Amino acid sequence: MDLRELAVKVADVAEQAGLHALQDQLKPHDFTTELDAASKHHKFSSEIDERLVRYCHERINAIEPHECWEEVGSDVKPGGLYWCIGHIDGAINFVRDMHEWTVTVSLMRVDEEGRSKPILGVVHAPALRRTYLAAEGAGAIRIRSTEQGKKREKIMPSTTPTLKGAVVSFGMSYFPEESKRALHTVASLAGKPADVKRVGPVSMDLCKVADGSYDAYFEPSLHSWDVPGVSAGAVVVWEAQGQIGRWDGSDIDWGANNDIVATNGLIIDDLKQYLQ
Repeated sequence: MDLRELAVKVADVAEQAGLHALQDQLKPHDFTTELDAASKHHKFSSEIDERLVRYCHERINAIEPHECWEEVGSDVKPGGLYWCIGHIDGAINFVRDMHEWTVTVSLMRVDEEGRSKPILGVVHAPALRRTYLAAEGAGAIRIRSTEQGKKREKIMPSTTPTLKGAVVSFGMSYFPEESKRALHTVASLAGKPADVKRVGPVSMDLCKVADGSYDAYFEPSLHSWDVPGVSAGAVVVWEAQGQIGRWDGSDIDWGANNDIVATNGLIIDDLKQYLQ
């Protein structure tokens, strides 16, 4: 099965999973806040979240079976393919009955030198009735559900040439010091972009760079648990002909923490001087 066809089938699974999660969001739900012993920060957990991941794992492996990225950890094999299926991206938004949360799936490929790269990405926002999907070499599209049916649209980034007049989005961490870095960067931009947004989640923010809603997005210190959302959104950005990488200009390391910046490819020179 080629990647484009596979992306469409995976998007169907994400939409079905999202429908179940949306129905749960509209009812009283069981999200709780707990302290993670390893990271020492509070995170959300839910039986809803776990059911969503199990459903996607089962359905997607029935289409094309591969090991799961989250389960193999560092034990990836050169030449291997791995499904990367995320928990709800934007759990706080989900808990607070906001619309901006997503179901994300990517397919990671490991080359013969052991370097990893996502080659297929699906980002589905159930409450917004919107899906982004992309596959390596096949472009990126946005699917909007309307009263007249589904509308499929090829997407591309904005053509805003400088920070002046740009719309920039940013993300924040649970960790205080990482959040301070994000807010310090935003403060340094004051008076330059036309607007700075903070909505999230990361997967949706990346897709909004890909479709031209935002001119750029940045966030410091994205962690291993962010990989599903970042990898799915990254494929959409790349295939829409946008740019994404680390603040220092290097490629994303999918096995490490990353300071991420995505742009339309035109304003990165203006923006990077503020990304310290």
